[in-house]
Amino acid sequence: MDILIGLLIIAVGSFGQSSSYVPIKKVKEWSWESFWLVQGIFAWLIFPLAGMLAALPHDVGIGTLLQCDGAGMAVIYGMLWGVGGLTFGLSMRYLGVALGQSVSLGTCSAFGTLIPALMAGTDLLHGDGLILLIGVMITLAGIAVIGYAGTLRARNMDEAEKRAAIRDFALTKGLAVALLSGVMSACFALGLDAASTVKATVAAHGAQPLLAGLPSILLVTTGGFITNAVYCIYQNIKNKTGKEYFGVKPSVWGNNLLFCALAGGLWYSQFFGLETGKIYLGDSPVLLAFSWSILMSLNVLFSNLWGVVLKEWKGCNRRTIATLAVGLAILIASIFFPSIF
Repeated sequence: MDILIGLLIIAVGSFGQSSSYVPIKKVKEWSWESFWLVQGIFAWLIFPLAGMLAALPHDVGIGTLLQCDGAGMAVIYGMLWGVGGLTFGLSMRYLGVALGQSVSLGTCSAFGTLIPALMAGTDLLHGDGLILLIGVMITLAGIAVIGYAGTLRARNMDEAEKRAAIRDFALTKGLAVALLSGVMSACFALGLDAASTVKATVAAHGAQPLLAGLPSILLVTTGGFITNAVYCIYQNIKNKTGKEYFGVKPSVWGNNLLFCALAGGLWYSQFFGLETGKIYLGDSPVLLAFSWSILMSLNVLFSNLWGVVLKEWKGCNRRTIATLAVGLAILIASIFFPSIF
């Protein structure tokens, strides 16, 4: 029962993340770099800070956390993850929500699950390590099938249809950006792993076990914010778009702030769900190690469902839709595979 509760919590957070790019479509009169920075303030600073404050006991301050082993590395990994975050947004721009998230998160799933396991000395060819490896391979197979469905979609659409579904559609550029995004985004998992001492310290001071992992999220997202803020401000200066922040009508400014806050909160929900959901997976070491891959699989699943809702797959033939359905079915199977053992 606990395992099902944990999976459900992770799934709810994943649905939030997969929905986070929908509010951005409501942002008006701001360039990409402007709305990306503003939603990032909410996603990577405000909401993670709120989560940390909710978790910390009264006798533990931020200074105590920063003195923990691994805290600095968590921030550094976060800065590397920030590169993935930047290119992740671009992958949505060039490939759309469905295909962009599929390729990026598939790569992120593999690297973010297997690298921490290898660093911990896990033997991936025997026992629990082999189950973990097989689970990741099933996940990648599902994502590969979904990616293939995306290429079928692109092949069967004329240029006008592509632009109607995704304004800046560019398959080759989008795939390259999405792959880079996936590799760098896996650093978030490495950052959480590096901050394990922080989590242990918070728990040792009496924090609720359900919330003890939330301060670690802030360390990683702070590093990511630094990377994204530097790039976005550079783009503001280069493109002379800095005036956009306060150069719009008050009604537009309020609209943009509202939807950026909503996008940021939805994005943060995935890691809030991951860290709280893992508490219920403690009786299954394999499932616990596989939790990152589960989150990425669910993100791909829900993002493709959003792709259907947003009509990104509109006009595709039966073969393409059937291929997409098979890929989603494989992903669902990958989520429950480790729990069998």
